[in-house]
Amino acid sequence: MGFGRTTAIGGLALGLALLLAACQATPPPGSPTFSAVAVNASPTAGPSSRPTAGSDAVRSPTFTPGPRLSFTPSAGISHVVVVWMENREASAVTASTMPYLYGLSQTYGRADQFYAVTHPSLPNYLAFWSGSTQGVTDDADHNLAAASLSSQMAAAGKSWRTYAQDYPAGGCNTGSAYSGGVDGPGVAGTYARRHNPAMSFTFVSGGSQCANVQPLAEFDPGVNFAFVAPNLCNDMHDCSPAQGDAFLQEFLPRVFAAPEWANTLLVVSFDEGTSDANGGGRVFTMVARQGLAGVTSSTPHDHYGLLRTIQDIFGLPCLKASCGATPLDEFLP
Repeated sequence: MGFGRTTAIGGLALGLALLLAACQATPPPGSPTFSAVAVNASPTAGPSSRPTAGSDAVRSPTFTPGPRLSFTPSAGISHVVVVWMENREASAVTASTMPYLYGLSQTYGRADQFYAVTHPSLPNYLAFWSGSTQGVTDDADHNLAAASLSSQMAAAGKSWRTYAQDYPAGGCNTGSAYSGGVDGPGVAGTYARRHNPAMSFTFVSGGSQCANVQPLAEFDPGVNFAFVAPNLCNDMHDCSPAQGDAFLQEFLPRVFAAPEWANTLLVVSFDEGTSDANGGGRVFTMVARQGLAGVTSSTPHDHYGLLRTIQDIFGLPCLKASCGATPLDEFLP
């Protein structure tokens, strides 16, 4: 073999090696970027060591996590809508009792191992909203100075709303309950402050952020995060699963038909079940977004994990028990 040919082959090999190294050093376009954040979580408690009511220990599979990395798992999601129903074990939601909701779970997705944190209602709402039950073990009115999803979203410049059905229009209404006429979809009923977690935090109740709590008739799918709290009949607290399903069948098309649907994550879940499984019972949780098709997950999740999902989507730091919780990544793009 001549020297010129040998030199040419050697040069080609060297060029290929340099090209391969460059490809390995440069991530492909669209890859998620990672950055470390401070973590303030305690070691994760496994399913066999579920704490008693009022505890803030993390409920997720048994492992000892190191610090989690904060990242945006879905650059395509810029809107999140969460609707919470009331007081049903997952087994109570079937194709015969709630055909509309159950059908959506088959069309889009369902988290089959999703658990409430404790009993009664309010500590579950607080856990989802702040990564902690805040030591609350009842359904009374509380005024908490702790950080929450409200303060995180505001600090990040993201819009948030609580759409609480039969909440009075205008002003900051901090009463325990209000009854009104028909407010948006469903039937007339009663607003309960304990089902409006934002109002338990003085960041909201004591200032201008209170304007973000609005009646359901004001629902706007264009905000970054919307929490929907139906009244005590439409959320099934006082009424039947059939009424809850009818409410969802009337309300959810407003989410699906919105221009923002292509970039929206929708979650319909329940505050607590009727059993003590893993703290607060196994609750039915439907997850939907454009492009999700028939995903049924057996990964253990809880209200802390739902909070972590929202924090990850909007690039927010974790709060307390959400730091070690498992986000619902399997349902994201």
